[in-house]
Amino acid sequence: MDKDSEKIRYSLMLDALGVPASLSRDFLFRCYSYCQEGAASLGDVSPSIAKMSINPAQLSLYIANEHSFYLATHPEAKQEEIAEKEDYLAMIASISMDKYFTNEHLAYRMGSFTNRYSPVSSTLDLYLNFILGMLSHYKQGNPQETLVVDIMNKGFQMAKCVSMLLESGFETEAFSTWRTLHENECILQVIVKHGSSVIERYNRHLTYAVAFRGGIPSKEETDAIFLEIKDGMKEVGLKSKDMKRYIEYGWLLGVKDVMKMEGFKFNFRDGVERVAGLSVYSKVYEMSSEIAHSSPLLIYSKKDYFYLVSSLNLYESFFRLEKIFSSLYMSTVSEEQRQAYLRMRHLYFDQLTVCYNVQKQAFLRLGKENGK
Repeated sequence: MDKDSEKIRYSLMLDALGVPASLSRDFLFRCYSYCQEGAASLGDVSPSIAKMSINPAQLSLYIANEHSFYLATHPEAKQEEIAEKEDYLAMIASISMDKYFTNEHLAYRMGSFTNRYSPVSSTLDLYLNFILGMLSHYKQGNPQETLVVDIMNKGFQMAKCVSMLLESGFETEAFSTWRTLHENECILQVIVKHGSSVIERYNRHLTYAVAFRGGIPSKEETDAIFLEIKDGMKEVGLKSKDMKRYIEYGWLLGVKDVMKMEGFKFNFRDGVERVAGLSVYSKVYEMSSEIAHSSPLLIYSKKDYFYLVSSLNLYESFFRLEKIFSSLYMSTVSEEQRQAYLRMRHLYFDQLTVCYNVQKQAFLRLGKENGK
């Protein structure tokens, strides 16, 4: 392939990668070519590195971002001038190559029990990416109208975060992040089940939280909100020291007769989780809280155990969230879109179930090996 054709193809790849058009394609191509020539000579220094193939897209993104960062932090520099300097090209190429080989090939690995190519991870990631893509088409960011979508979207984002942590070997970090995902799904369950009365309360308590953090400019409005909060607390027998709990959990009063529920309290485990009907997870949630607060359990944790605990709870939370998403999606899209989703769901949901059962059997075997 001649140089001009190669340069055109390279430019098209940069476009596909989303590299800003403001960055000189000519410079980026010259820098990439310089890196390739440098990589060819690595065999004299390190034969093992020389054997590693270069991913053009990854290396190009390092180059583009180094160049972009330099321009942003040196506003006096003119791109058309520095792009012609050999020492600048050599600097960007050297930094990019260092970061590419170190971060992509020689990075410290935590020794994970899975990777992003394993069906246990890749199937879930595919499903999460599909759902997040679909949710991006829904209106968001206006709690009065989009609360369910907003909470659901955050839940699937948290699920993706947990999955990425597991793939990278951060099992305890994944487990502590699942804790937040579980809080999210419990809130969503309560809101979906009890509807408008809870949504109205929840949105009002969002305003309370903003006022509590000093986020409302008007002193008069802030004072009026605090009077409203105190009146609400008085109605349910809470004292001034309970204000933060009331602000965080008082929206549960939107659930009919919630105060009559046995064991109900204004907190997560005896409030939100109980009302959501997910109290079976209270012990797991408690253990996750210990991890989140850097207890000895975090420092001396068993990676295989926390990998499986995190994976199983991630899957179970996902199944519940997906059920809510399916109901929303199927009721708001065209028949053609519904059928496309059902085809995708039929193919991959079955595989998800198989993956979950594989993980569950592994967890049971681990328990037997440890005499539990």
